[in-house]
Amino acid sequence: MIRHRARVIWTLISLFMLCSVHGGWAGLPTDQLREGVDRVVKILRDPELKGDKQVVQRRAAIAAVAGEIFDFGEMARRSLAQHWDRRTPAEHREFVRLFTALIQRSYVSKVDQQDAAGRMTYRGETMDADHAVVQTTIALGNGSEMPLDYRMHKPRDHWQVYDLSVDGISLVANYRAQFNKIIRTSSYETLVARLKSNQAEFSAPSAGTAGPRAER
Repeated sequence: MIRHRARVIWTLISLFMLCSVHGGWAGLPTDQLREGVDRVVKILRDPELKGDKQVVQRRAAIAAVAGEIFDFGEMARRSLAQHWDRRTPAEHREFVRLFTALIQRSYVSKVDQQDAAGRMTYRGETMDADHAVVQTTIALGNGSEMPLDYRMHKPRDHWQVYDLSVDGISLVANYRAQFNKIIRTSSYETLVARLKSNQAEFSAPSAGTAGPRAER
């Protein structure tokens, strides 16, 4: 179930990044999210970055924008949940680095490979101080709509996504369940070893199209 839900979420993320956005809703979190989407679309449509020969440069550019859209450090902390406080500052830094690499590899490869396009409508946003939820829907092929909500906060000078939910399924909650199971049935060190192994696999030339595999 966890693997299935993770695949659903990442597929919809890829559609989100390639979609034709419409709807008149505007607000600061929504506007900044929209601006990030536009930058990724511009990269994907840049003729100088198209083709297999430019894959490294293209994906690096997408990853750079993803680092502005998403707060990977906050996502890592929330995904580790109660186990975060038991780790040292050095372990925090290592885990954030490995988690960021995991998400970026999945995110960038999905966005770069996805040829289909969905249609997303901004439905509104709710704000409470420095936190917001941007509510959207994606039109599906069967005529129905899928709710897709982006949870954002403003840790510094701009809004960033720290979680998203597809039809009520949270990306962070999925990783939290996976990580918690590994730690409880084995150890935190085992989780780190699996994340490092995952990173090594993606570094191989034949691993460019793989997805998140920390749940093994």
